[in-house]
Amino acid sequence: MGEVEIRPAAGDELVAVGGLRWDSVWEFGGQADEPREVFAAAFADWAATHTDGHQCFVAVIDGRVIGMTWLAVVPRVPSARAFDRASGDLQCAYVEPDSRNRGVGGRLIDAVLARAQELGLERVTVHSSPRAVPGYERHGFFVEDRLLHWLAPAPA
Repeated sequence: MGEVEIRPAAGDELVAVGGLRWDSVWEFGGQADEPREVFAAAFADWAATHTDGHQCFVAVIDGRVIGMTWLAVVPRVPSARAFDRASGDLQCAYVEPDSRNRGVGGRLIDAVLARAQELGLERVTVHSSPRAVPGYERHGFFVEDRLLHWLAPAPA
């Protein structure tokens, strides 16, 4: 097996990224509305048209995408201390099962945080599964008691 490369996703890798996104839902007990190939193609189209607010980073071995994560950038309302403001949200982190426990996920997190620093983001949040919390904490994330959530009710 070759060296793992961590970098921004190339346009021709977005179908593979969509496949990983489908795999992540399936692995954690979700039911997919579409077959993997259909979803992956639609996901690639979505990703290609949302580059203004979403940046994808991939882990690649021998030309094959084995992991991904996203940085969603959200502009914030100006304040008197800083007019141009933005924050980020780390989303959809996933490494295929056979490639886990080798530091790949941590390197993906580091890539997102490095990009967040380049962009001057105020903060980066992540909504994590309980299993992944220690990994995020190793990279500087911490639990914030003041973060509140509102979840939309399920459609009737």
